[in-house]
Amino acid sequence: MGLRTGCVSAQEPTAPGGTLARVSNLEPDPQESLCGGTTDVAAAPVAELLYGRDVVLGGTRGIPVVRTLPNKNRRMVGAWCFVDHYEANSSMRVPPHPHTALQTVTWLVDGEVRHRDSLGSDQLIRPGQLNLMTAGQGISHAEDSTEAPGTTMPLHGVQLWVALPQSAADVAPAFAHHADLPSLVDGPASTRLLVGQIDGERSPAHAYTPLVGAEVSFAAEGRVQLPLEPDFEHAVLCLTRDDAGSVTVDGQPLPYGPLLYIGTGRRALDLGGTAGARALLIGGEPFAEQMIMWWNFIGRSHEEIVAAREDWMARRRFGTVADDRPPLPAPEMPITQLVPKGRTR
Repeated sequence: MGLRTGCVSAQEPTAPGGTLARVSNLEPDPQESLCGGTTDVAAAPVAELLYGRDVVLGGTRGIPVVRTLPNKNRRMVGAWCFVDHYEANSSMRVPPHPHTALQTVTWLVDGEVRHRDSLGSDQLIRPGQLNLMTAGQGISHAEDSTEAPGTTMPLHGVQLWVALPQSAADVAPAFAHHADLPSLVDGPASTRLLVGQIDGERSPAHAYTPLVGAEVSFAAEGRVQLPLEPDFEHAVLCLTRDDAGSVTVDGQPLPYGPLLYIGTGRRALDLGGTAGARALLIGGEPFAEQMIMWWNFIGRSHEEIVAAREDWMARRRFGTVADDRPPLPAPEMPITQLVPKGRTR
């Protein structure tokens, strides 16, 4: 099956680089993302490349991060609604900021990051470990890399968000760090489970909808047939440049950069790689609910988003992070009404 292009930005983005990496939506003028609904779920296996866009942080001299979800054509993959991929000799400096009605999933390939939140959590995360923060009714957090002042360090990772269903949108905020995740070994391939289950192994991470997330790494060249849930929709992201290891899906090369949406109806993923190659698999039951995602908030109505913004600016609801920096101010609300819609093209 050949790969076909889905959404392509005006300029096909290159891999991120520079001095700052991000794990939140820091855009000064965030656009409304219309997410949810199942009218755009592929009813059979497909191979659709979703090119991301460069999100510039910190103005004209800011650093781009490649964001492949939400995408113009595919807003979500299961409940996964946000995928940012960054790789550089970087310093991460993200001051306190809020979230509602989602879970943040932090996964590192290289580097070390310190997480602090309004619950009092203070946790280092290293490659192969998982940080899972549940925002629920409201939480705030800050994240920073740990290199010595005036230096940089290799920092490579993916920041993902998972939308909470309406039944869990107002749960109490929570944070969990999972240092010992289950893994499956099949020949040269090792699959580490971030969330969900594969072939009888289950991650301890708590999800509110049927979900899967896994990193597959290759110690030597080979191929693996990874069992999948056929009712889920899935996507694959290559985490290594060609000089560090190449990845194939169904025998076709998967380029570094875009997210490959592979639809539903698959009972296995034919994934290949050379020595050192890594790929991230995400998937889940198609998310039927409609919602709005604006800045760092998820809501079901314009009024919910307005209330979250007002509470953040008034320092209500979201607690306080032990951090000397001032919290990030929320952008101004758009002049148009935010309306929840489905995931149509």
